[in-house]
Amino acid sequence: MKHQEAAKRPTINDVAREAGVSRALVSLVLRGSPKVSEERRQAVAEAIAALDYRPSNAARWLASGRTRTVGVLLDDLANPWFVELLDGLQSVLGGQNLRMVLSDPTYLARPGESPVSAFMDLRVDGLIIAGDVLPDDSLVRATMHTPTVIAGARALRLPSADIVTNDDVAGAHLAVEHLIGLGHHNIAYLSAPTESAGLRASSYQDAMALHGLGEHIRVVQTDLSEHSGYEAMNSLLQTGRPPTAVLAANDILAVGALSAADEHGMSVPSRLSLVGYDNTYLAGIRHISLTSVDPVSRDVGIRCAQLLLERMADPSLPQRTEVLAPHLVVRHSTGTARRD
Repeated sequence: MKHQEAAKRPTINDVAREAGVSRALVSLVLRGSPKVSEERRQAVAEAIAALDYRPSNAARWLASGRTRTVGVLLDDLANPWFVELLDGLQSVLGGQNLRMVLSDPTYLARPGESPVSAFMDLRVDGLIIAGDVLPDDSLVRATMHTPTVIAGARALRLPSADIVTNDDVAGAHLAVEHLIGLGHHNIAYLSAPTESAGLRASSYQDAMALHGLGEHIRVVQTDLSEHSGYEAMNSLLQTGRPPTAVLAANDILAVGALSAADEHGMSVPSRLSLVGYDNTYLAGIRHISLTSVDPVSRDVGIRCAQLLLERMADPSLPQRTEVLAPHLVVRHSTGTARRD
């Protein structure tokens, strides 16, 4: 019997008994009411710590109509781009005592179910949709009554959802200009079937044409994985005119390209320059030292969280779109073009 009592989860009544106060006073303390004296507030705090009491979320929801949670739907949990984005989100949402619940279309949804359904079951107070998530009817309906902000994608249009993204066109242009400035003309691009990769591909082609390098334009399609980057680089190196520089749609592709170059004896950057996109932690690894476009993902996360809080406070706000300027981080994977 004693073991069962010890294992039983403490209640608000147990806290009241431990602190020597009423249940109503404990409730006032939990709500942060200013009507409680400091002495009694301290007594309740000590009782909560002693009993390891955790307030019932269900009871809070019933009382306030809020769950204090935000659902974050990522298009791919394996993509390291989201690390900085989530850090930016947490820096704002955590300060407002809001918790994030993360998922992507693969992990949270049951077979045949919309990836947003689980978030609706949890009654999240807001939604962040990050990356190239394919909309379905459930997602569209969810955004009609749940404050929503889209991160990193402009093609996804949802009712009343704000958008915060980086300028993919400007980012790719920065990368190509950097390579041309180093004397490279034969520059290839590793693309993918996503909105952001497509925007970067168009910008790459425009920048090449602007400099009279249209004959050197080569766009190789991938699936954004490290292996597809490796295969794409292999195919380029096995042609009669391998490129002297490559821009990849993300850092993961660039890492795959780096592996292929190494196997072919193409030293980087003396014989091949590589530029990635997203400036993830992979780019900063000393052995890789990848020049990469920084899409200011943490800043995107911060603005997403700020706009979400504003929309949660006033759902009638007009839709807003913010495009943040990227910058290029130059490391050791790019160098002056070799003239044989």
